[in-house]
Amino acid sequence: MPKMKKVRKGVIVVAGLGTRFLPATKAMPKEMLPVLDKPVVQYIVEEMVASGIKEIIFVTSSQKRAIEDHFDRDRDFEVFLKERGKFDRIKPLVDLTSDVQFFYTRQSEPLGNGHALLCAKDFIGDEPFAFSDGDSIIDAKVPVVKQLVKMFYSKKAPIIGVQRVEDKEFMTTKGNVFVEKAKEDRCYKVKKFVEKPSVKNVSPHGLIIGGMRYIFTKEIWGYLEKQKKGRGGEVWVADAANAMAKKKPFYAYEYKGEYFDTGNKTALLKATLHFAMKDEQIKKDIKPVLEMYC
Repeated sequence: MPKMKKVRKGVIVVAGLGTRFLPATKAMPKEMLPVLDKPVVQYIVEEMVASGIKEIIFVTSSQKRAIEDHFDRDRDFEVFLKERGKFDRIKPLVDLTSDVQFFYTRQSEPLGNGHALLCAKDFIGDEPFAFSDGDSIIDAKVPVVKQLVKMFYSKKAPIIGVQRVEDKEFMTTKGNVFVEKAKEDRCYKVKKFVEKPSVKNVSPHGLIIGGMRYIFTKEIWGYLEKQKKGRGGEVWVADAANAMAKKKPFYAYEYKGEYFDTGNKTALLKATLHFAMKDEQIKKDIKPVLEMYC
């Protein structure tokens, strides 16, 4: 049996228009909206790098140049900060960019995240890879991608990160995962994915796609290429994954971590408050303000 290739590449799709945040996103990508002192997408990059990913390709659109600029080194600016004793403010980003190589490709039209992922096919080739959207943050002691990679090496098959919830009404707003139990703790074999089912048809296991985190093998390309347009007339990764799960082993892992969707104003605020409350000084400063309004 050939030796399994390591998961060393990642794909982050950041081609969405961000219309829910207009007018703020007219000139700034939604993935660059800040959660405290870091843009949303940096949290995802940090997660991948901490999980052993060495090369990341962003699938972007014409409005996303700010993402490229953010992860590019600006030597003059770094010298400026050093001269003023403020380099520590940007050092974590400089260190991050030293640990990974970034690549970029554009999705010419907004044809869905499945079409966007296909834009990275030539870069990934036949290697297994991590895949994420650009606006979901998962706060975890062990990075979620790292948790999934570990299970991927064990199962030797594609895997998706999932969350367990009890609120059936909430489940109707998310992709549901229907499974059968696997041998490992918190691991399941996927039977099917269902997008936003009715209350009576939600997953009996209470499992949802909480943050778009996958580890894919090269077989996904064939399914994406054959995938017909779905919701909104676009090609979706979940539809291709669903087709794949019906024919090949595909696993779900109930990761340990707290998921924050930052795709709308309320969700972004919740994420910001979560991380603010983890900083003792900020927590002290904002607690009186929160008490004033609550």
